[in-house]
Amino acid sequence: AAWALNPLAGKLSLPVLCVLLGYSKVKRFSFLAHMVLGLSLALAPLAAWIAVRGSWDGLFGTVGWLALAVRTWVSGFDIIYACQDAEYDRENDLHSIPARFGVARALVISRVLHLGTVSSLVVFARQANLEWLYGVAVALSACLLAWEQSLVKHDDLSRVNLAFFTINGWIGVMLFGGLLLDMGLLGGGGGI
Repeated sequence: AAWALNPLAGKLSLPVLCVLLGYSKVKRFSFLAHMVLGLSLALAPLAAWIAVRGSWDGLFGTVGWLALAVRTWVSGFDIIYACQDAEYDRENDLHSIPARFGVARALVISRVLHLGTVSSLVVFARQANLEWLYGVAVALSACLLAWEQSLVKHDDLSRVNLAFFTINGWIGVMLFGGLLLDMGLLGGGGGI
């Protein structure tokens, strides 16, 4: 199907499939599986750009910042979720950031990644000439990420599901809604 879009999309479909299908195996040999999952989802805005434009032109400008935001967001929340499995991973020779560095350090790494998410979203908004409606969505998402991080403690993982499923769901809806509003698709006025 990618070949029907344009030749570049067709050529890149195999490497993208390798990343998507290879993610599940990475945990067997590298603690960076969370980053590969983040990369898998970050490929979506990059692939959409190539599907629509059919070229590399501008790929690593505006849309590259969005992809970086997706990568750091997903990697950060996957690390939070993996904290529940740190002991199991160690016992079964599986690799993860929590298993390698401990839950407390893993949560610090997750926080740094989520700071990168907010920073990337701000740069994306500036590069895309988005206005205040999207800015509000980014600010609210930053607050939700801070709340998500505050819910999970190295010695209390009882609220991981709230942090992982509920809050991240709201962040996605908020950012998408803010983008639609800002671009004028729901009555706003900015644009990419």
